[in-house]
Amino acid sequence: MIPKKPIPENITEYIEAAPRDVQEKLHQLRACINAAAPGAKESLKWGMPAFNYHRILVTFAVFRHHIGFYPTPPVVKAFEKSLSKYKTAKSSIQFPLEQPLPLDLIRKITMFRVRESIEADGKWRS
Repeated sequence: MIPKKPIPENITEYIEAAPRDVQEKLHQLRACINAAAPGAKESLKWGMPAFNYHRILVTFAVFRHHIGFYPTPPVVKAFEKSLSKYKTAKSSIQFPLEQPLPLDLIRKITMFRVRESIEADGKWRS
């Protein structure tokens, strides 16, 4: 019987469970999101790293050939032009593993989500 991999309990464990060649990108992604959304709480939702402020701002997950980044449908629509070279769906974006992460774009998307959250709640609480 093959032993099961332990289920990550936090984002650090999630990153450490990822393939070694992807871990640095995941660290970069995490740092970028944290810088763009100071005060957001880190957690795991549906087994994926999530950043929350009264609601989920963004989540991400690693796959065999890409990192999935999950903001919301309005964000994907708002950034449609900037995302044209990436595979997208209603509320997801795929960043191929063989390409550098577009950290500036990820920062802008995360900040957009923060603004949406502020507008919905009236203020940003850390």
